Amino acid sequence: MTRGFFAHGIQNLTPGESYELCGEGAVIVDVRESYLSNYKMFGVDKVCYLPFSELDKSLSDLPHDLPLIFADAVGLKSREAVLVMISHGYKNVYNMAGGIVDWERDGLPLSTDISARLSGSCMCQLKQREGIRRQASGNGQKK
Repeated sequence: MTRGFFAHGIQNLTPGESYELCGEGAVIVDVRESYLSNYKMFGVDKVCYLPFSELDKSLSDLPHDLPLIFADAVGLKSREAVLVMISHGYKNVYNMAGGIVDWERDGLPLSTDISARLSGSCMCQLKQREGIRRQASGNGQKK
């Protein structure tokens, strides 16, 4: 069965196709930075959280014998990660088009940690939500 679509030098999968492939032993490699991946996480058995900024240092730790599906928020950094992996000889690598945004939209399993929820008017201004910061300070008082 052919999955996904080939575009700009890499094989792309939809979140649904990615989920199916996970059922066959594939590993999702989430390349979002930890402050972005801690709130919403892919709800499958085999997920590796490896921020894109650390990929070059740790790519040799990734298995060569399993399909690797690279994912991020929407499929942009994960595409870059797939290109890095291909340049290092990996063959069975895919990009999850749409990332965790489309994964959630499609109703696929997620796990969430409400204490890691972020807020901000744009990506450059993301920070912990106000209520969470107060809880983390220990006294729960408004500042």
